Formats: sequence, structure tokens, C-alpha cells
Amino acid sequence: MLHVVLFQPEIPPNTGNIIRLCANTGFHLHLIRPLGFDMDDKRLRRAGLDYREWQGVQLHDNWEAFIEGVSPAKVYGFSTKGRRPYSDARFAPGEALVFGPETRGLSADFLADLGSEQILRLPMQAQSRSLNLSNSAAVAVYEAWRQLDFAGGI
Repeated sequence: MLHVVLFQPEIPPNTGNIIRLCANTGFHLHLIRPLGFDMDDKRLRRAGLDYREWQGVQLHDNWEAFIEGVSPAKVYGFSTKGRRPYSDARFAPGEALVFGPETRGLSADFLADLGSEQILRLPMQAQSRSLNLSNSAAVAVYEAWRQLDFAGGI
């Protein structure tokens, strides 16, 4: 399956919602430190409900540790600065979908290292600033899973 990577997430309920999303789709969730909350935050647990997939959430001290430990086949960064629609990507198992911190997104340097073909955007109205992190992750995850014929789903 694919990897969902939250780079320095800041808001516990967003991460909790994404824990639940990954538990229900079979995607692997990775959190890159520093986190803007403690993993035992009650808001995180409430959003994740009673899912016991906590063991499926992998914490990494930094981006390099994630790359070294996981070796994703390809990395896609999601950003309002991307020009390529997420629906143009052809996702495959072993790839990583990376989402930045809620208040600032992925840095310009991070995006430059990926290259423009790997930076994906969710379309929005022109006057819109951004979508909620957990909503963005859900759109991307379900598109990738759809492309994989909902492997493992019922």
C-alpha cells in the first residue's frame, strides 16, 4: 500500500482523523517530528476514536530518517503551490503522499527538491487559501486507492 506522511503536523484532531483514514484504507501513516502535540493528546485520541492502529503510526525524527527507513518508490508533495492536479498522477504501491504543517505547508526548499512533476495540487476556487489537512489527505488517499482498485477493501 502507499504511505501517508505528515511532515511536522500541528493540530491533533487533523492527525487523529488521518489515523482513522489510514486505518480504514490500509495506508501506512508516518509522522515527521517535531509534532505540535503529544501522541497521548485527548483531542488526537478522540478524532481517532477507538482505533488501535497506533502501532501502525510510525514516528520519524526527521525527513532523512523517514527516507532511510522506508525508501519510498516515489514521493509526491501536496501543496497549493503545485501546478499539477492530483488526479493526473498515477499512484503505485510503495509511494509516499506528503503533507506539510497546517500553518505553513511544505517549504519551498522541500518542494524544489521534489521537482514540479512530484508536486500535486487539489483544485480550489481562485480566492481560496487552502483546504483542511485531513480533508486534503482524504481526497488524495481515496484517489490513490481508487487507482489501485481499492485493494484490500470490501
